Amino acid sequence: MREPQKICSDLVAIRSENPPGETSSPIKYIRDFLDDLGIGSKVFCTPGGRCNLVTTGEPKPFMFCGHVDVVPALEEGWIYPPFSGTIEGGYVWGRGSSDMKGGVAAILSACEALVEAGKALPATLAFVCDEETGGENGVRYLLEQDVLAPCDCLIAEPSPALHPCIGQKGLCRLELRFTGTPGHGSLYPLVGVSAVMEAMHLLEYIQCLHEQSFPFNDNLREIIRTSSQVFSEEFKIDKGNEILERVTFNPGVISGGEKVNIVAQNCNLDLEMRIPLGCDIRELIMGIMEHAPHASIVKETLHEPSLTDPSCDFVSLVCREVEAVQGRPASPILQWAASDARHLRAAGFRVIEYGPGELATLHATNERVRVAALEKATEIYLRIMRAYSSRSSAS
Repeated sequence: MREPQKICSDLVAIRSENPPGETSSPIKYIRDFLDDLGIGSKVFCTPGGRCNLVTTGEPKPFMFCGHVDVVPALEEGWIYPPFSGTIEGGYVWGRGSSDMKGGVAAILSACEALVEAGKALPATLAFVCDEETGGENGVRYLLEQDVLAPCDCLIAEPSPALHPCIGQKGLCRLELRFTGTPGHGSLYPLVGVSAVMEAMHLLEYIQCLHEQSFPFNDNLREIIRTSSQVFSEEFKIDKGNEILERVTFNPGVISGGEKVNIVAQNCNLDLEMRIPLGCDIRELIMGIMEHAPHASIVKETLHEPSLTDPSCDFVSLVCREVEAVQGRPASPILQWAASDARHLRAAGFRVIEYGPGELATLHATNERVRVAALEKATEIYLRIMRAYSSRSSAS
């Protein structure tokens, strides 16, 4: 069996930054790997070399999913070159090692172990592009083409070692355009309406939204408590509960004004908010626009919060196998960020995210993944597949 750290190193060395999003090379590596195991696959590409791979055969009750695109990396600040895939000090180093070529490597290594043991693969495999920019050419494209059928799905995204992720906050991105009334700058605020200041007034309201709490199901209270504790430990921040229970926001881009002595006639604001369970996105937007009478929405991207039932047998199975390998109790948590899970859940999949990775290094310099984490993830994935094989045999 090829070691997952070697597979991970190989994949890191195959560049697949997004943008531009070209993934034909890592997909070819994966297809060749699966061909060697006698596992058939089909590649689906969109313009620009944005390629995805799905294994062929009868639909399976379980699916592994992973993305092969990575965020860009500058050369500066790295201990080892970001696309070297160096294996050193108990880690595989490089862009994508944690997010999430390490998880992809563990899937492939587990599949090889199963095949070498003479067992049939009880899972569909889907390796996709474009996760880092919304999935339009990746998971969303495969769903639109009816390539994937709803089933239990494990996405090998990096996660805390003892905590599979069963849900995530919603996402609301707004591109807002503010229009003011120009005038001589020396007379403002007595004359004119400044589009820049109107944007600032809205941001003051958005900041107040973070203080608002929202109702959520009592069954989630313990999961939210556990999740908050994990976030506080992983990211070294206080008030970890606010990540999940409240609207978090980022005014990512703001630009406006025409000249320093003219009251600004135009201002553009790109705003992103992460939406907790219990918050109605449409009501949230209505409140925002009531506080922005001089603004219009140029573009909006909305995704509701998503959740896999924490009491379902799939969650129990994954937690049981994590406990068996990690040697400590495992429990599900909710996720703070967005991923392909939201698209799959909306299409009827029961989705869990669990994979190897150093969370503090995601999208950062010196991204890395522990070799020991890769090996344990491989074992967990193998045990999950064996459990699904046993289910198929019993039926």
